[in-house]
Amino acid sequence: MSHKTLDQILGIKYPIIMAPMFLISNTKMVKAALDNGITAAFPALNYRTDKELRAAIQDIKSHTDKPFGVNLIVNKSNPKYKGQLDTLVEMGVAFIITSLGNPKEVIERAHEKGIKVFCDVVDLKYAQKVEELGADALIAVNSQAGGHAGKVSPKDLITLLKDNCNIPIISAGGIARGADLKQAIEWGAAGASVGTIFIACDEADISQEYKQACVDYGAKDVVLTTKMSGSALTVINTPYVQSIGTDATFWERLMNNNKSIKKYVKMLIAFKGMKQVEKAAKEATYKTVWCAGPAIEHVSSIQPIAKIINKFTSEYSDAVKKSALV
Repeated sequence: MSHKTLDQILGIKYPIIMAPMFLISNTKMVKAALDNGITAAFPALNYRTDKELRAAIQDIKSHTDKPFGVNLIVNKSNPKYKGQLDTLVEMGVAFIITSLGNPKEVIERAHEKGIKVFCDVVDLKYAQKVEELGADALIAVNSQAGGHAGKVSPKDLITLLKDNCNIPIISAGGIARGADLKQAIEWGAAGASVGTIFIACDEADISQEYKQACVDYGAKDVVLTTKMSGSALTVINTPYVQSIGTDATFWERLMNNNKSIKKYVKMLIAFKGMKQVEKAAKEATYKTVWCAGPAIEHVSSIQPIAKIINKFTSEYSDAVKKSALV
């Protein structure tokens, strides 16, 4: 079954979402993305208060009428979920990306306002569940993604979902060059969510050291750690990460697996871990835990977003033209 591509779904020039990145995405980055032919989303949790979240949405809307989205954590680890959903529906963003938890309420409320809902999925079972609930597209988070990665390779996940689901698939993970996007579309994706290559951008309000690490380290330096949030997180294997190790301790595992306290422990570990990640993102300390995906292999300098997008999209256009000639 052939679907519209992401550019057709949203009325943008290229089928690319600048992925929502915890602590990194900001309004400057989103505006630069929208000005250069792609769309973007930011995590609602990047704004601590409802007032700040509203101001961010308003800031982007007053800059452009192009479509952008917001990522919403819909499970119990996000106590602000209800209020954030109210705000997104009221202010009318173009799309909501849901992560973790059941997106039923988000889909129902968003659709009343004509807002699209794209759901993060890592496997077929969950993908079929959100399709049944009425999701507009699947964000297929594969094993090459930065942050909380999936377990299935990009090609296998796209193929699995394409063969068993009837809604568009947006591939997330491992896309750093135009040829990668073309390849994902050939496998059956409608577009891609691209994050890691945008970390080392001028517009990000993170430490220079974090940006430089994305330039200096490569794919082989990205490791999975269960220390931060209880679930596996991809981080750069800095000397500090090497010194603390990447496996959860016996106590961390025990608390994570104890059903009666699991929810609270998960919230606590997530909070503690994210606080540490947040500190590392904003200031240089030897205790640095920097999230990134293997796509840092293709980051060679810190640049303005316009330049990163223009390189990526011209590579994509060239790859498409080349295959049309064959």
